[in-house]
Formats: sequence, C-alpha cells, structure tokens
Amino acid sequence: MRALAVVLPLSLLATPPVFAHGTAVDAEAPLSWTFDPLVVVPLVLSAALYTTGLWRLWRRAGVGRGLRGWQAGCYGAGWLALALALCSPLHWAGERVFVFHMIEHEIVVAVAAPLIAVSRPVGAFLWALPPAMRRRFGGALRRGPARRLWDLIVDHRNATILHGVALWAWHAPTLFDLSVTNLAAHRLQHLSFLATALLFWWSLLRRASAGAAAWRLLITMLHTSALGALIALAPRVLYDAQTARAAEWGLTPLEDQQLAGFVMWVPAGAIYAGAALAFVGLWIGRAGRDGRAVLRG
Repeated sequence: MRALAVVLPLSLLATPPVFAHGTAVDAEAPLSWTFDPLVVVPLVLSAALYTTGLWRLWRRAGVGRGLRGWQAGCYGAGWLALALALCSPLHWAGERVFVFHMIEHEIVVAVAAPLIAVSRPVGAFLWALPPAMRRRFGGALRRGPARRLWDLIVDHRNATILHGVALWAWHAPTLFDLSVTNLAAHRLQHLSFLATALLFWWSLLRRASAGAAAWRLLITMLHTSALGALIALAPRVLYDAQTARAAEWGLTPLEDQQLAGFVMWVPAGAIYAGAALAFVGLWIGRAGRDGRAVLRG
C-alpha cells in the first residue's frame, strides 16, 4: 500500500499531464493518464492515512487484530480500482466515448465502493491521527449531531434511496452532458457517485440483515438495469455532448449510447445480482444455524 501511494503519483508525472473537459486536452494525444490534483491528492492522502493507521493499529494490537488482513487487501484493491477508474487512460477515453465513461462509473460504484466499504477504513483513518485528535473525532462519531446524521444517512433504506437518486439524476441527458463539458460538474458527478455508493454498500454490510441487504440489492439491480435499458434501447441519441466524438472511435453516436446502456444494464446488473445471491446465501445459512440451535435447546 505504501508503494502504491508513491508509484501512482510518479507514474502520473512521468507522462504528459492531461486535464479534463477542454482545459488542456490535446485531441491527437495518445491514451494518457489524467492528472487532476483534486482527484490525485485525495487518493494519495487516503492511501497514506490508511497505511499509517493500519501500521499503528497492528503494531499495538498485533497483525490481523482490529482489522484483518483480508480487509486491508480489500481496501488496497478498492483503492487501486478507484485510481484506475479516475486517473488511467480509461478516464481519458471516457471523456471521448460514452461506453468507456459508463465503464468508469460502474467500476467506481460497483467495484471500488463495495471493496472499500467492506474494508472498514474509518478505524484505520482514526488510528492515523494523533491520539488527542483521534479521541475527539471518535467521540464525535459516537454521539451528538454527527452521530445522528450518520445514523440517518447510513440507514439501509435511506442509503439505497440516496444512491438511486444520484444515479438517475446524473444520467438525465442535460446533467450528464453538462458533466462532459464542465469540469466542476464532472467532479461533482464522480463525488456523488462515490459517496452515495460507499454509503449504500456500508449500510448493507453494517446496518442491514442479510435478507434486507439482498432485497436492497435486488431493488438497485432492477432500477439500474431499467435505466441502462432505457439508454440502450432509446431510438435516438439522448446525450449529444457525450457521444459527439464517437465517430473518431469507429462508432455512430447512437451505437456509442447503446453500448453504454448495455454496460449498465447487463454487466453492472450482474454484479448487483451476484452480491444479492451472496447475501441470500448468508441469510439461509444463518437461518439454518438458528433453527438447529433452537432444536438443540
């Protein structure tokens, strides 16, 4: 993890910097890593905080205690997926082709977010702080207005609604095209996708029973698949700005839009379906163990 925090910014600086949405983009440039300080700095800072906190926690409690090794691995995998989605040539291509932009978004909400959520990074982040600050932040998270707000937004019903609203709102053609032509809107879009996805997956893992989590995932699969189908099956181009350069990649604007809709409809839907089935398996397994315990009692 420490190596990742060093290698990523060095690899970004080793290639010509490319900035999003018309601020410094060379149309003839090859596939490039994208350097956006408001993306790269938080990524590097989060990696540094997590590794520092994990090291301090394991030095005091023992390796694998407090946070398990597989959770640290999940954080590393989720962080890497997020960095690749937001900084790699995939992001560069996504600014030009709708289908790549959709792949980028699905990596953020359906791959990176659940991996980071299952890693429980808040504890590691707190351990990275000085002891006095750690106690103040920990106390604020356990009580008071901050705790009440947190409990409200991570309720699995509310988190599912927030995530769904973010997805549908930003895929409205006007807002989506704005995110392609306006850098501030693009950053806000990605931030809202990531934040609501983290809340959604965290709520399922920490605040919902296995059965409730499966149900919320089924709901999310159905409405995101419906949105993908609407985009894929639309008889005309809905996203003029996003598909304007499709011909440079051998696609018509409508074909580009159809492929993007298909990505949301089928592959992303399959991820939610797979997660729902996993929760169903947990639900059945726990029910069976509880039933055997009652019979033995």
